[in-house]
Amino acid sequence: MSQTIERPEFASGKLTGSLDFDGTLDEDDWKNAPVLTNLKTTVPEEGGTPSQTTLIQVIANPKTVVIGIACNDSNPDGIIRFSKLRDADISEEDHVKVVIDPFLDGQSGYIFAINSLGARYDALVSNRGESENEDWDAVWDAKTLITEKGWTAEIVIPIQSIAFKKGLSKWGFNVERRIQRNLETVRWSNVKRDQWIAQTSRAGLVTGLPEFNYGIGINVRPSLISNANQMGSNGAMVLNPDISLDANQRIGPNVLATFTLNTDFGETEVDTRQTNLTRFPLFFPEKRTFFLEGSDIFEFGFGTGTSTVLPFFSRRIGLRNNVQIPVVGGTKLNGRIGKTAFGGLGIRTNDFNLSDDNFDATNMGVVRVRRNVLKESSIGFIASSGDPLGRDGSWMSGGDFTFQTTRFNGDKNFLVGGWVLFADREDLSGDRSAAGFKIDYPNDRWDIAMTYARIGEQFDPSLGFVPRRGVNFYRFGGTFAPRPKTPWLRQMFHQFFVTYINNISGPWQSYSVFTAPINWRLESGDRIEANIRPVGENILEPFEISDGVTIPVGEYNFMRYRLEGEFARKRRVSGQATWWFGSFYEGTLNEFELTLNWNPSALLAFEFNGLHNRARLPFGDFDQTLAGLRVRFNVTSNLQLNSYLQYDTDSRILGLNARIHWIFSPLGDVFLVFNNNTFNNINQPWELQNRQVLLKVRYNFRL
Repeated sequence: MSQTIERPEFASGKLTGSLDFDGTLDEDDWKNAPVLTNLKTTVPEEGGTPSQTTLIQVIANPKTVVIGIACNDSNPDGIIRFSKLRDADISEEDHVKVVIDPFLDGQSGYIFAINSLGARYDALVSNRGESENEDWDAVWDAKTLITEKGWTAEIVIPIQSIAFKKGLSKWGFNVERRIQRNLETVRWSNVKRDQWIAQTSRAGLVTGLPEFNYGIGINVRPSLISNANQMGSNGAMVLNPDISLDANQRIGPNVLATFTLNTDFGETEVDTRQTNLTRFPLFFPEKRTFFLEGSDIFEFGFGTGTSTVLPFFSRRIGLRNNVQIPVVGGTKLNGRIGKTAFGGLGIRTNDFNLSDDNFDATNMGVVRVRRNVLKESSIGFIASSGDPLGRDGSWMSGGDFTFQTTRFNGDKNFLVGGWVLFADREDLSGDRSAAGFKIDYPNDRWDIAMTYARIGEQFDPSLGFVPRRGVNFYRFGGTFAPRPKTPWLRQMFHQFFVTYINNISGPWQSYSVFTAPINWRLESGDRIEANIRPVGENILEPFEISDGVTIPVGEYNFMRYRLEGEFARKRRVSGQATWWFGSFYEGTLNEFELTLNWNPSALLAFEFNGLHNRARLPFGDFDQTLAGLRVRFNVTSNLQLNSYLQYDTDSRILGLNARIHWIFSPLGDVFLVFNNNTFNNINQPWELQNRQVLLKVRYNFRL
């Protein structure tokens, strides 16, 4: 039974003059602005009194919104603070997160977060608040100051950096503070543990906002690029200067048209390598800025994902086998009109040569429309056309519906959604459809879900990601997470998930039963877990799992076990250790994985990740090792040196990616990138494969 929830309100103040942008809140505009103080704890006690007080203010003029935060702390030396990096994971440090809903639609919004050292994090509200699209970046700024009373922050959001519904004098608004040493979370609105801070339907309201004016709404961002490349140890260093251009124009306050010419992604961080013990492709996330902006609109189908179907996967564009394909240009249109969100993307790639195959220039596009219905639900449509390899007649279309409520049985989350897709291309015939649904009850104490998907044998969208075709996919399970009244134990997560996959026109393919009899989050923030996982694989065609080791046809049933310990990130040294062991394809497999974070100071951070697989099978033995070391030198929140060194025994390539990123203005930045890959050849150890030095300067001109 649903009920109407009254949304709390507080008034904004006026930004009448210039601010000394220094993290202090001592100007007259702050002194005259209303103050929000009535925050309550979400954890460890729901609706309890916080251990420290927090003061929130908002002031605005037609061009800018400024949020002032005073995080009082009786023990400033106890503030957990490590990061200065832009988009760092500050979830386990002291921080404040602000969520705004400038459309007041309860299904979308923007997230801005800051820690006491000025590390900035921004994201889009995703999946109606169930998750965050943290790869989105906007032009905004923040300054912080640590004092004897705690820490303060000023967050400045130019109105041109966000979309909004014109004429609104109030926005959805919520704020959350984390006091990490106490593992304490406090919020203003929506303090229920069953709810997420990003659920804007449950946010409060900030009122008294001015009539915003984004100006002409033109942003032009040229980039000057100097790119030097060397192929092989005997190759010459070749310098290729270039220019790229990105521009956007606001068509009204809530519609944005974006254009790109001679697009360059040279500053994008390299992928973290993975090992693959399956016969299915690995998934690597999108990292390129052009494709990430407005990417929340292209989300489709409740229950789709990397295990079943992603109808639009932007890494299909401009990348092939980790080789960059030149992007001639593209355009994107995204926005909201009333209750309808829409997005359109068109890209043209240049002709290219790959492994002695020549591919012609190609046009590709995708369109997404989603309509908000029934307060928190939506119905939508998606379509795409074009093929990265130039195959003719390629297109895909489909529809989805998601019913969501945060007021099920009063204050619980409940979602159910269905979707259907059809893809075609000249080289496809037979069953080219896919469909599925998901039912989900994601709450703090009980989190239960059921997913089903049917993927046709010839369903192969050229711009999508489909790991398995010709299958029925079933997944059911849940988590029971009580909070016992034990001084040393914060919460227990008892988990049980069953996955079963069978061929549509044949026998079963895979099954897995994942159980977690022990998964405990301790009061200290540490976590221990033990798992038992029966697994089955029905191999219909032999596949090579490692060099020289082939799994033959047959039915295999094995038992996997895991022990895992996680060490709380409130300490300078933290990390996670995992050991999977047990039977594996009539033999044994031990998987050891370690991540380790060391933060000796706010200036320097080390992150190590290592994995070792040791398999002993009747078909052959193999060992795989993968290791990576990331070093971050954070001079300020606007100047960082990041380097990532990784090596794996399969490719035997030692790769170094080093980047200096200087944000000299909220509108401009500089990248200096060095890439170096060497091959551990038996005859010639550490033979140079390629080397790159790239300098990129870009600036955003706004009118």
